This record gives sequence, structure tokens and C-alpha cells, in this order.
Amino acid sequence: MTCRVILIAPAMTPSLRRARFDDGDSIENPSAVALDLPAAGRAVGSPSVRCRETAVALGLDASAEPDLAGLDAGRWRGRTLEEVGAAEPEALVRWMSDPGAAPHGGESVREFCARVAKWLESAGRTAGRTVAVVEPEVVRAVVLHVLGAPETAFWRVDVPPLAATEVTGGPGRWNLRLGQVGG
Repeated sequence: MTCRVILIAPAMTPSLRRARFDDGDSIENPSAVALDLPAAGRAVGSPSVRCRETAVALGLDASAEPDLAGLDAGRWRGRTLEEVGAAEPEALVRWMSDPGAAPHGGESVREFCARVAKWLESAGRTAGRTVAVVEPEVVRAVVLHVLGAPETAFWRVDVPPLAATEVTGGPGRWNLRLGQVGG
């Protein structure tokens, strides 16, 4: 049994443009959202506004998956990296260098990666294709899990708006597929 999961990052939002921790804003230009996606047996997504709106703009009837929620930034939500860096420089450096740290009172990168890996392994028990519109950090966590990369590499994966990433396989035997999605 082979499972295919196509991860789609949300369209551009004011928060993404300003490097602001998600504050629930809408995507900037829904009519410009277009990707040539193959038919999927299942569509899911992060429960955020930007992921829901991106899914709708792509014509997907995606159900929200709580385990695909973005990384909980605690009290930093709605603030830019620049603001946090100015107010709490040591805390920001610790959070970005230690996957087990959560100085913002939210979720650590380690906890987040474990949550996403658990979702992926569960999704891998379903044959067929799943399209998931998810936060960029969810894509990062999936890539690390599939490659067996350390959590310290989390911030080394750039995920631009509307990027499509495909993984194929199943529990414990995933492959990262680069190039044309769904072909």
C-alpha cells in the first residue's frame, strides 16, 4: 500500500510578509492562488485562517486537522521576529538553537515535530493521495521526519508560499519527492 501526501504551504499573508508569528490574518490575493493539483482522495489542512482560505482558493474541501496546527508561539503570537529579538534576544536565540526550548510559553520545536510526525505516520496507513494545506513549519517538520534529519535543522528549511512538497510511502518508510507534484 502506497500513500502520497502533497503538502501545500499557504498563500502570502501580511503576517508572512512581515515575518510575524501568525495572528490569524487572511491571504492577500485569493484570486491569484492557482496550482495544478492531481485529484486527491482526501483533503486536510491546518486549522488557521490562511490555510483554510488557501484550500478554498484551490478548490479543496479540506477538513481541519488539529495535529497540523502551526507551531504554538505562545505569547509571541502576532509579534514580528524583529520585535521579539529586540524585547527578548536571549529567549529568541535559545528557541531557535535549542529544539527543546519554549521560552515563549508555547510549544517547543521538538514537541511540534513529534506531533507532526505522529500525524504523518497515522496518515500513512491510508492508501491513496492526500492533499494537505499546512503551515510552512508543518512542511519543515515533515521534511525532517522523512529524511531522519535532526531537529536542529528545523530552521534550515525554507518553505515559500504555495510551495508543494510530496512525500510517498507509509509508516516508517517515507520518501521525499522533488520536482513535479503528483506526476
